[in-house]
Amino acid sequence: MEDSSSGGRQRAGGEGSRPSGVGFQRSVAAVSSPALSVARLTLPGVMDAEGRVDESRLRMHIFKNGGVCPSERGLVWSFLFGMYPCSSTALERCLLQEQMTERYRVMKRKWQQFLPVAVRMHLNGTDAELVAAVRYFDQREALAQQHTHHQSEEVRDRLAFLELQAQILFERVPFDQEELREATRIIDKDVARTNRDLSYYQGEGSANLLVLRDILITYAAFHPEVSYAQGMNDLCSRFLEVLNSEVDAYWSFCCYMEKFSKDFRADGLHRKIELEAALLKELDPHLYTHLVTNSMESFTFCHRWLLLGFQREFEHSDALRLFEILSCDHLELISQQVDQARYKERLAQKCSTEDNSESQLQAINTDFTFELFICAAILLENREFLLRCRDEVQLIQFTSSLQGTLELNSTLKKAEHHLYNYCKSCAWDYMNGCCKTDKSQEEDFLYQLRSLFVLR
Repeated sequence: MEDSSSGGRQRAGGEGSRPSGVGFQRSVAAVSSPALSVARLTLPGVMDAEGRVDESRLRMHIFKNGGVCPSERGLVWSFLFGMYPCSSTALERCLLQEQMTERYRVMKRKWQQFLPVAVRMHLNGTDAELVAAVRYFDQREALAQQHTHHQSEEVRDRLAFLELQAQILFERVPFDQEELREATRIIDKDVARTNRDLSYYQGEGSANLLVLRDILITYAAFHPEVSYAQGMNDLCSRFLEVLNSEVDAYWSFCCYMEKFSKDFRADGLHRKIELEAALLKELDPHLYTHLVTNSMESFTFCHRWLLLGFQREFEHSDALRLFEILSCDHLELISQQVDQARYKERLAQKCSTEDNSESQLQAINTDFTFELFICAAILLENREFLLRCRDEVQLIQFTSSLQGTLELNSTLKKAEHHLYNYCKSCAWDYMNGCCKTDKSQEEDFLYQLRSLFVLR
């Protein structure tokens, strides 16, 4: 796996519009970003002349290059997370952008009218940064209003029609006042705790905290089955920082939550922790037994890693790269391909259904996502320390000590190596069976398996 943060070709884009560091101060995010809909990806072979994106090539590029350069990250994420359909043309995305913008405005206005007390964040006056943020945010709102006055009559008519459509669509959406009030209360607390050391929230950019707040309240209002849970602010902050647009961040966050909202429920996170424990048992039975024997099998020390995608364990720019690598699902697809390859090979050998060895075949668990292998790679890298731990307090101290210290590229290589070995061990039954008498066939199968990865 190559590192997209280094090398001449990838570095050409530089940190571009997304430099990091306290010295750089950002302006407030735009309401929407119509220019994004017509922008073109420069990734080779990914976008055709009309703007359609080859999704499989996009995902493969992200994984094999260790992410994308920051200058293209916003556009890539708009496709990667599903805000824009990969099959859409640039012309279609222009219309889609207008529709998403008007729908978001109607949704936001609806909860603001329903719960006026939540329109403005309540401040105690002691947080000077948030007091300044309110001023910058109000200036941004005023500029957005001025922009609408300079639109042509044709554009205003088209947007008025889209607004009417949105009003009809959301007219009957019910709100629960107490639930929305409680969600807003928690959001206000968490937004204030969002990492303000990021350049994105410095200076005028402090108003982006209030933009983030509006996105989260809108999501909670229109997704009552999920509402808001602690940690969503950190996840949504990624989308806002990268896309730098309130509307785009909202819809991308919604697409992400369609797939991962279960992780914010107790049963969903419990399932993920169970899978991590099962994977560690496969990779290192001795370490797993040690944790179980000393009543550390709950794996609570992994909760934050898996919930927030290792956001605090790596340097910020690397954490963004890891987030898009995990989201491309490339290795999850590989594990499925390996399982399919084993099945096809067995069919080609015409394995008898009466063969007793069939019952002993080990299937690849495709629920073992790559983030679980990342987690396992971190644990195995610190194996000796973990074997000395005797209780969960020591484990939590251990995980806290890792914040901001991990090196991404080496962790990725180790995680991929663990996945490769896992897939290979699951395929070993085939090689010990059908290929036992044909060494060349065994080597060919191993070559095909390895070629699915980018291991060097």
